[in-house]
Amino acid sequence: MAQKYVTRAEDYSKWYNELVYRADLAEHSDVRGCMVIKPYGYAIWEKMRDILDVKFKETGHSNAYFPLFIPKSYLSKEASHVDGFAKECAVVTHYRLKNAEDGSGVIVDPDSKLEEELIVRPTSETIIWNSYKNWIQSYRDLPILINQWANVVRWEMKTRLFLRTTEFLWQEGHTAHATKQEAIAETEQMLDVYEDFAENYMAMPVIKGRKTANERFAGADDTLCIEAMMQDGKALQAGTSHFLGQNFAKAFEVKFADKEGKLDYVWATSWGVSTRLMGALIMTHSDDEGLVLPPALAPIQVVAVPIYRTDEELAAISEKMSELAAKLKAKGISFKYDDDENRRPGWKFAEYESKGVPVRVAMGPRDLENGKAEIARRDNKTKEVVDFDGLENHIEQLLADIQVNLLQRAKAFRSENTREIDSYEEFKKEIDKGGFFLAHWDGTSETEERIKEETKATIRCIALDRKEEAGVCMVTGKPSSGRVIFAKAY
Repeated sequence: MAQKYVTRAEDYSKWYNELVYRADLAEHSDVRGCMVIKPYGYAIWEKMRDILDVKFKETGHSNAYFPLFIPKSYLSKEASHVDGFAKECAVVTHYRLKNAEDGSGVIVDPDSKLEEELIVRPTSETIIWNSYKNWIQSYRDLPILINQWANVVRWEMKTRLFLRTTEFLWQEGHTAHATKQEAIAETEQMLDVYEDFAENYMAMPVIKGRKTANERFAGADDTLCIEAMMQDGKALQAGTSHFLGQNFAKAFEVKFADKEGKLDYVWATSWGVSTRLMGALIMTHSDDEGLVLPPALAPIQVVAVPIYRTDEELAAISEKMSELAAKLKAKGISFKYDDDENRRPGWKFAEYESKGVPVRVAMGPRDLENGKAEIARRDNKTKEVVDFDGLENHIEQLLADIQVNLLQRAKAFRSENTREIDSYEEFKKEIDKGGFFLAHWDGTSETEERIKEETKATIRCIALDRKEEAGVCMVTGKPSSGRVIFAKAY
């Protein structure tokens, strides 16, 4: 009997955790708070990484790599930055082990204490700007457009696979510019790159916005973000791009001589997305049967399963599938033919449905005789029987349709779960139901903190395209120039 899994309606959190396991994406490690990303999950991350890497290079960026360990004194140089990360840092204090005298195992050698502790990278602004001070002397050295693919560590008490783990994978861009205007343009450009990736590859609609002073990145003058809505109505911050002003340049004394020979501090940005996007992908599209993947990110876009009784039938179907494989490969479509004799077709159907493969092809003896094949879509679970001749063109169009359908479906869900609200009492009653709430806010940190404490909701962003309209704060009644987006969030 097939195992019954919990549904989204029954327990969304448990549904998510079970899906990650049954789709074979990741598992918990024996190291507390860390995860093992399994091959299928890593294949999806690789597709994300490779697409983004091309986009970064198209916008003039180059990849580099900086140390995992950061001297503690570096973090002390930018006060707000260290305040923002102090509680999340893992600290290396010794560099050697030795055998215990009682034979019980290894212990830390007390004589190996470091003169200065090292911080395991929570983010790389400090170590990178320490290098930039050696790279930059004049305007001719600018701009510097660097991206790093790396792992980082932020000590977490409560963890969830992909969404919040002690160690995770990400990319972090760090750029240096001669003018404020150039740095701001860079910050905005990279947010556009993230929006394009989220919507056109992940099929996940996002809102571009600006973080409030309370929510912006530690050490930044301004933080831009993309916010997405998950199927439980919670928000997920899917990417951020920070205008750092001259804060890190001043902390590390990074100056350049302009064309007139005048010295000035460099202007900076940083921006990043992480394996949190995997969690976003799962929660945006998946259903009670398992993972649902947009074709643009699916490691296997098409899977074919033969249905047969005799070796002769299998050989004839396999020949047809070999023809299809060659035609799909020519179109750049990834294809798997599963003729494993140890698994029944029904088991295979359930397995690939669980793993979110966008299109499934099935062919039996009668299909072969009639020159047909059965095609099943993962996104809406419809099936059709089509001519085998020209099947590759049909599949190509089907994949494009699925990609569009997933984005439109997610947009419709977000629209249905977004509402304007003016009463704080109503807000407190409705916020637990999920969704985005557009409400007026008086612009003060005090009111923002009060709402967070009383409802656990935060201002996700001030939408960049918001309509300016006079109103009054739902909490204090003070003037407001426009609505902001409130939600509970991951």
